[in-house]
Amino acid sequence: KQKLPQYLALLEQLKDSPLKALAKTLTSWMEPIVAMWRFSKSNGITEGFHNKMEMISRRAYGFRNFENYRLRVLAHCGWDGIVNRV
Repeated sequence: KQKLPQYLALLEQLKDSPLKALAKTLTSWMEPIVAMWRFSKSNGITEGFHNKMEMISRRAYGFRNFENYRLRVLAHCGWDGIVNRV
C-alpha cells in the first residue's frame, strides 16, 4: 500500500522523459507487478533446482545410467542421505 503511490508517481515522471517506452511497458505490466508485491511468492527455488538438473544433464550427455543421474541430482540439490524408493 505504501509503495503503490510511489510507483504511480514514477510512472508519471517517466511518461514525460526519454524513457517513454519503459513507462509504457511498466504500465502494461501493472497488474502482475502489483500482484508480485501483494503475494510475494515465487518459484525461484524450483527454477534453481531445475537449472542444476539441466547442468548435470548437459555434463552427463551420453551416459545411460539413470540411477547415477538421479543420485547426482540428489547430491547437488541438498540430499539428506536418505533415498526414498517408490
